Amino acid sequence: MKRIYFDNNATTPLDPEVRQAMAPYLNERFGNPSSGHRFGEEALAALAVGRQQVAGLLNCSPERILFTSGGTESNNTAIWSAVFAVPAKKHIVSSVVEHPSVLKPLEFLQQRFGYSVELLPVDRDGGLDLAQLDAALRPDTALVSLMGANNESGVVWPLAEIGEICRERGVLFHSDAVQLAGKSPLDLEVLPVDYLALGAHKLHGPKGMGALYVRRTAPLTPLIMGAGQEMARRAGTENVAGTAGFGKACEVAARVMNAGETNLPGLRDMLQERILADIDGVIVNGASQPRLPNTLNVSFENCASGAMVQELDERNIAVSAHSACHSGDLDPSHVLRAMAVPETHIHGTLRISLSRFNTAEEVDVLCRVLPGIVAKSRQGMTL
Repeated sequence: MKRIYFDNNATTPLDPEVRQAMAPYLNERFGNPSSGHRFGEEALAALAVGRQQVAGLLNCSPERILFTSGGTESNNTAIWSAVFAVPAKKHIVSSVVEHPSVLKPLEFLQQRFGYSVELLPVDRDGGLDLAQLDAALRPDTALVSLMGANNESGVVWPLAEIGEICRERGVLFHSDAVQLAGKSPLDLEVLPVDYLALGAHKLHGPKGMGALYVRRTAPLTPLIMGAGQEMARRAGTENVAGTAGFGKACEVAARVMNAGETNLPGLRDMLQERILADIDGVIVNGASQPRLPNTLNVSFENCASGAMVQELDERNIAVSAHSACHSGDLDPSHVLRAMAVPETHIHGTLRISLSRFNTAEEVDVLCRVLPGIVAKSRQGMTL
């Protein structure tokens, strides 16, 4: 049976165009971009092209793009840059459903350096109360860090409105947009964001590559120091092949979105409708909020997530229970807890995340086997 992959919020398959773009820099064009000969010049030119392509997806100047090792490094760089800028400001606002690459640095700042970290709650569908955000801001607020789209629920937050609140109060705004980029349009000529993090492997690019958008007026402190690579913003020999692949992935994502070539919302909605029609005791998490077009997070009453994931894997269908960074954890995620998913359902949650390479036929296969798997899990829970 053909293997079917529905865990694209964890990572995506490499686009063939991306693989082709990377190949020369893994083979004959292997030079160091800092070298003064033609090998180095070829590599340096690839960095410039990749930077332009990433900037094209975001509608910003290429000079505002800092390449990193991934979304985690991008998030950490933004947070540290903001707090280093004005050490007297010791207050940070974020949310309870952020990715660990945001929550862990904030916890470190709180425990080691005495920062006051205020984590905003979410409602039952993962929505954010902007009035609570506005009320939380103080004269000593150094940073607001709120994600663009949640990696588990798929809920999308209004970055424009959040950014306007921060700008009016003179507070730096960082957004983890790793899940949002390439799935929904982002225009940083318009969005009032100071820092925005991306990860290549979430949009059919290579693992180990990311980027951080840094607004011209936003402070930046290099997280990795040494030589003067990345315009003296991040030391270390550049990942040329990764940059070429990341750039091509952004170019393709922009093309697909602009041309309307993807049927992700249709596939996601078809999957949701089939599940609700064929299985009882189901909660669609985030249903009343704007969501990523590829993400469906569903909780089944009296089921066990781990058992269902394993049963599906044995049928060559890959889904997840929650974020990949918690894949070894059998407990419900902090996101589901924050959304107050009922105890009757929270332990039976599946995150099904599609990509533009998935088909209606693959969705149909999942829909045909899932009712039986849910029934088997419920039977096991009652034994």
